Amino acid sequence: MQNKINIKNKKARFEYEILDKYTAGIVLAGTEIKSIRQSKASISESFCEFNDRGELYIINMQIDEYSHASHFNHKPKAERKLLLGKRELKKLQKEVASSGLTIVPLNLFLNDRGLAKMNIALAKGKKLYDKRETMKDRDNKRDLDRIKKSYNR
Repeated sequence: MQNKINIKNKKARFEYEILDKYTAGIVLAGTEIKSIRQSKASISESFCEFNDRGELYIINMQIDEYSHASHFNHKPKAERKLLLGKRELKKLQKEVASSGLTIVPLNLFLNDRGLAKMNIALAKGKKLYDKRETMKDRDNKRDLDRIKKSYNR
């Protein structure tokens, strides 16, 4: 049984307010999928963007070079195409163009068949006071959990 690969973008939920989620496939080369299976990828600084033909690409996604590959290795920061349905693409493109929203990757995972998939989200950037509120809520939850744990002993 293969181990589960789940590469997360922890900064996304802090920096953005998530409005809608989608699961997209990714077009990868052979050495790219082998690197992902070894958990040698990062999506923390990446974002999604439409090209002039209406195709969705992930920009700035880091997939390290595969260690056992020859000189036919891939570029670590190449643009990679995301695969979604036509209706979903049109809806996302309309939302991004009209209301100034952005598309951010949430996590990269392998499904049951071994294919690389990515959860992406339509998101709106948070203001500084929203980020402070998020940090305050997180600290309060941590304090409550600590009190509950000491009370149960």
